[in-house]
Amino acid sequence: MTITLRDLLNDGKVHVLDGAMGTMLYAKGFLLNVCYDELNLKQPKLVQDVHAAYVRAGAEILETNTFGANPRKLGSFGLADDTEKINEAAAELARAASGGHTSVVGAIGPLGVRIEPFGALGREDALAHFRRQVTGLLAGGVDGFILETFSDAEELHEALRAVRSASDLPVIAQMTLGDDGLTHYGTAPETFAQQLDQWGADVIGVNCSVGPAGVLEAVEKMVKVTDRPISAVPNAGLPRDVGDRKIYLASPEYMASYARRMIEAGARFVGGCCGTTPEHIKKIRDYVASVVPRHQPVVVSRETVAPPAGVAEVALARRSCWGAKLAAGQLVTSVEIVPPKGVDPTPMLEQCRALKAAGVDVVNVPDGPRAQSRMGVLPSAILIQREVGIETVIHYCCRDRNLLGMLSDILGAHAAGLRNILIITGDPPKMGPYPEATAVFDIDSIGLTNLVYRLNHGLDPGNNAIGAPTQWVIGVGVNPGALDLDRELSRFAWKVDAGAEFAVTQPVFDPGQLAAFLKRVESFKIPIVAGIWPLLSLRNAEFLANEVPGVSVPETVLARMRQAQEKGKEAALAEGVAIAREMFQQVKAAVQGIQVSAPFGRVEVALEVFR
Repeated sequence: MTITLRDLLNDGKVHVLDGAMGTMLYAKGFLLNVCYDELNLKQPKLVQDVHAAYVRAGAEILETNTFGANPRKLGSFGLADDTEKINEAAAELARAASGGHTSVVGAIGPLGVRIEPFGALGREDALAHFRRQVTGLLAGGVDGFILETFSDAEELHEALRAVRSASDLPVIAQMTLGDDGLTHYGTAPETFAQQLDQWGADVIGVNCSVGPAGVLEAVEKMVKVTDRPISAVPNAGLPRDVGDRKIYLASPEYMASYARRMIEAGARFVGGCCGTTPEHIKKIRDYVASVVPRHQPVVVSRETVAPPAGVAEVALARRSCWGAKLAAGQLVTSVEIVPPKGVDPTPMLEQCRALKAAGVDVVNVPDGPRAQSRMGVLPSAILIQREVGIETVIHYCCRDRNLLGMLSDILGAHAAGLRNILIITGDPPKMGPYPEATAVFDIDSIGLTNLVYRLNHGLDPGNNAIGAPTQWVIGVGVNPGALDLDRELSRFAWKVDAGAEFAVTQPVFDPGQLAAFLKRVESFKIPIVAGIWPLLSLRNAEFLANEVPGVSVPETVLARMRQAQEKGKEAALAEGVAIAREMFQQVKAAVQGIQVSAPFGRVEVALEVFR
């Protein structure tokens, strides 16, 4: 079945547009005095190959090579009479490259002259020019339109009228901004977003402009004034003159990181404009997969989940020793160790025996932390419980599995005797040593919490009875130091509502920050386990402070580590342990548990914190 823009609009998910056509043609040696639109007729294979490269990169929406294919601009090349032919050919080329796997939208840019009241071209004349382009694109088989890089909202209105006069296909309408965050005519994003909403654009957005940062700011403003889907399609920064060429210097990674922020700000359609290439789009596509579940489940409140007749949820205190202590309000302790990189579990098991001898309640076993490949969390935890006899809390990551795979894993792990689970969305693959690996993210931690809560009530995701209910003690992650704390608290509320029964924080280095966070979540009435990380060195502290998202290391802690580092490695380690002990003592009365990480597998350091 051919994918259309309307399909993508209706599914409620985030989607990726392609990148620049002109940049790719320019790189192939076609200078700016060439009519790029005419290449649809003269060099069709070249144009189709560019489209195909974007399809391979993961673009879900292809724009036709027709940005300047209106009679006014084509007329400067003596091609006005070929307007319909050029547009029809462009649509056919994009459609052929898509293979039915992507939407194909007709790209329409401004006429290149001002229209009334600021210019001599009348509105009806502008409408007629745009209609000719629309006619050709429809003949070529587009399934939608993208009106882009307009500075004058009134001119864009005429282009939109031209589309509506000939078709009811959906339209993405995008303006462009200057350094001041306004259009060339001085119009603010909030203003033109409301105008485009009133005029009936299906998607409202910003493209080109001055780069990702400026487009992000515009997205943040537009989402406040319209309920229409938002698109964000920035340049790869501003062009620099390098030799006799103009080069855009924003890297694929930089563009992708901003795409993520635009999505978090509310954008549903992201892509690239001038200077972007298939490599940029590939990175953006990877990031979209990392932050947005592609099959977002319907998450319902735990209050609405009722077990089948004859089935009852097992009380928290009866599910595990960890659950019993949480239910009793007792302080719980755990140490996080990472599974081995190879196939020999012996060192891991020896570490766990030391933890059991020290009286630690459970071992926390992470699942592919920092997107690194290690022994699987489930076999590791099963080995630990079987060989050592200490309970585990398994971290279970949504990054690597689809919904059915997760369901199978969780049922199998329960049958093997595991009972405590910490559900996390997971780090994007690019954070680890395998940046070309792809993420799955079929559902996120909220959706998986809902799924496990249903299993505890004897129901599968489809609300079908599974027989005896599972007995998972359900935990989630939460970050008191999140940059966007309101968003973090909103997601945490959803996790609790979905069925979470305890939460583990990111490492705490600032008791005041944790206290403020606990005050804001006290109404949730859920046990909080504070994460503690003993610092090994100044470098370790600086890494956490600057390279681990969401971990806040105060300058006072960094200063103490700098001073200790001057005395040598042992002094720095001793200071790191002392700081961790202080955190333990300062926060233990305010939380219901402490999780100490064993940095780089050094369990003896974690145990020093408890001593």
